[in-house]
Amino acid sequence: MKKFIVGITGASGFIYGKRLVEELAKENYVYLVVSESAFIVMEKEEGITKSEFIKKLPRNVEIFDNKNIAAPISSGSQLVKTEGVIIAPCSMDTLAAVANGISTNLIQRVCDVALKERKKLYLLVREMPFSLIHVENMKKVMLAGGIVASASPGFYHKPKTLDDMINFVIGKILDSFDVKHNLFKRWTE
Repeated sequence: MKKFIVGITGASGFIYGKRLVEELAKENYVYLVVSESAFIVMEKEEGITKSEFIKKLPRNVEIFDNKNIAAPISSGSQLVKTEGVIIAPCSMDTLAAVANGISTNLIQRVCDVALKERKKLYLLVREMPFSLIHVENMKKVMLAGGIVASASPGFYHKPKTLDDMINFVIGKILDSFDVKHNLFKRWTE
């Protein structure tokens, strides 16, 4: 069973992190970290509480408190045993911290460790429009070896529902980690 670290931050689009965890947990082990801001966004967007969300997590999802900077996944010796780190959605605050080597919470720390250990780091930013500062921070992360993507669904598969558009974005993330899925119809299929 492959292991992944998923972080969900306080950008709008909690559904991206939730769907990613659901998909990964089908056949993988997931270490999950959710920021307090993300839980606030979740209540507004999804209408569920923190305790309801945690209670419904699959058994192969282990959740860590974002304040727990000493969690096992904060160590390079443990993080290297995973496929990498995915932050979905990734707030501009988290992007800025990662781009500048700031690690004041567990999500930022695992991103920093992923970069130093040369493990895959995927940041799904969810903001528009971008400021020049955002773009410069994305550039820094990319130059350091991270992947930065915007939550931009494609339309060639003719999405009919919001779920279709969400699944496209999640499918693209899974593609980057070679995780098999059937979330969207591929080009010319």
